[in-house]
Amino acid sequence: MSKKIGLALGGGGARGLSHIGILKVFERERIPVTQITGCSIGAIIGGLYAYLGSADQVQQYIHKMIADPVFKDLNIQLFATMNREDRHFFFDGHLHNLKMYFSLLKTIRTPSVFSAEAVEKMFELYPDVDLKSLKIKFATIATDLISGREIVINEGSLRKAVRASSSIPGFFPPVKMDHMLLVDGAATDSIPVQIVRGQGAQYVIAVDVSKCINDIGSLETGLQVIYRAEDIVSHHLTQERIAGVDYLIRPEVGHYSWAAIDQMDEIIAAGEQSAQKAIPEIRRILGCKE
Repeated sequence: MSKKIGLALGGGGARGLSHIGILKVFERERIPVTQITGCSIGAIIGGLYAYLGSADQVQQYIHKMIADPVFKDLNIQLFATMNREDRHFFFDGHLHNLKMYFSLLKTIRTPSVFSAEAVEKMFELYPDVDLKSLKIKFATIATDLISGREIVINEGSLRKAVRASSSIPGFFPPVKMDHMLLVDGAATDSIPVQIVRGQGAQYVIAVDVSKCINDIGSLETGLQVIYRAEDIVSHHLTQERIAGVDYLIRPEVGHYSWAAIDQMDEIIAAGEQSAQKAIPEIRRILGCKE
């Protein structure tokens, strides 16, 4: 196959673990990937795949990361209920919600829920190699808080690039790089279709793991209205960014919370199912034989 196939892996927190399942199917069906551009969780998974070259190894690596005491201490699963209408930032007498409430109060006086030291320790579990040394051409996108621009990172440290792309505003501290202050790439480009094409891909397959826009929930409080409005903005940005993609895969993961890492295996399975359904059409478009 002569075409250079690029993957644009979108952001969506734990929903993006479905990227692993998609990569598994591509390997099994011998769909060659020559380059990857990732946003947020798409950067985390895409970077690992570009480094390891095996989806099974990526899955094992992620399992080890989330089982590590350093990661467990962050207690990210605590925020898995934030999308549920009956527990949206409310103190209702449960210890679980009380912990979440006080974690979020940190952002009044500090840049993020999780400290820079804690996040630094967590990312020590991630490979620190040069982007140019990877097995597959790889880039990430981040958002510069100072200029407001989308930033493409395709050189330097893989770990720092991925950390910048996945720094969820308010939860993880911004990453300083040159004269920039970088956060999650999803603030400007949730699925980097045009970026991966600009990196040389002739055929772009994008993966959308964003929250389902039809999951409305309650709209009885100001915070619920604010977050619903943000979901709508994100949805329309995503629709704009995927224009011109050659093929779009949407795993059935929109109902999962961004923090549902404890449901990793079923999210990966959803990615496999969506990719397997897409294979015949992808083969047809690429002109591949069965």
